[in-house]
Amino acid sequence: MTPYLGAVLDYFRATSFSVRDLIDIAIVAYITYRFLLLMRGTRGAQMTFGIVVLLLFYWVTRFYRLSAVQWLLSNLLTYIVFAIIVLYQNEIRRGLAGIGKTSLLGQHRHQTGKEGFEEIILAATTLASKKIGALIVVERDIGLRNYAESGIALDAVLTYDLLVTIFSHNTPLHDGAVIVQHSRIIAAGCFLPLTLDPLLSKELGTRHRAAIGITEETDAIAIIVSEETGTISSAVGGKITRNLDGTNLRAYLQGAMGGRAARAPQTLKERQEVL
Repeated sequence: MTPYLGAVLDYFRATSFSVRDLIDIAIVAYITYRFLLLMRGTRGAQMTFGIVVLLLFYWVTRFYRLSAVQWLLSNLLTYIVFAIIVLYQNEIRRGLAGIGKTSLLGQHRHQTGKEGFEEIILAATTLASKKIGALIVVERDIGLRNYAESGIALDAVLTYDLLVTIFSHNTPLHDGAVIVQHSRIIAAGCFLPLTLDPLLSKELGTRHRAAIGITEETDAIAIIVSEETGTISSAVGGKITRNLDGTNLRAYLQGAMGGRAARAPQTLKERQEVL
């Protein structure tokens, strides 16, 4: 092994390869890896593939000297930076938010505790049994103040009775979303951004699309009760898991808050859609 190691060292000396270059390459590799993780399972992955194909095609036109096609692609690629900003705006926003929520001191924001989730689970199962629609969004590290300001401020203790009352029919706030922060209901009747994913199932209505939309832009957890079918669903990171009961919803929420891949036990044979 020594001759090979010596050859490698000689190569590095001949090419003036320093520790600084190694650090530089490692940083670029890490940024690329994080970018791929950010794109995985999103529309950005398909758009990235399309851009790569376009760049490869441009290289082929240069190699074979196809002047007309090369001129056309050259003019198109001039605006690729602006296209990337427009096409990847959601991914860029989520990536910057992820950087901003990282604490250098290792501190984390206080999150909704076990008691708060039990109140949510009890309310969701009760509303599901009565086929009353509901949308509950639980804040984690990324703040939801902008969305809370679109609704009615409450700042009330998170309880089963209050949740059921808010979403009951003939109440002014039952159509909007409830936002939970630090085991308190900070606002109700809130408007959330709808997902624009064209591949989303047509079975999902406005509540489900709003739940997926808010989890695409933030790290929040959304719990949805369907008014039509009375089924319970939950969304995290733009991915929705449907047909949950109380036990599986509890396991799902525990997995999401614990930083693991949120999913219900396989024994339920639940339907899961990865967007």
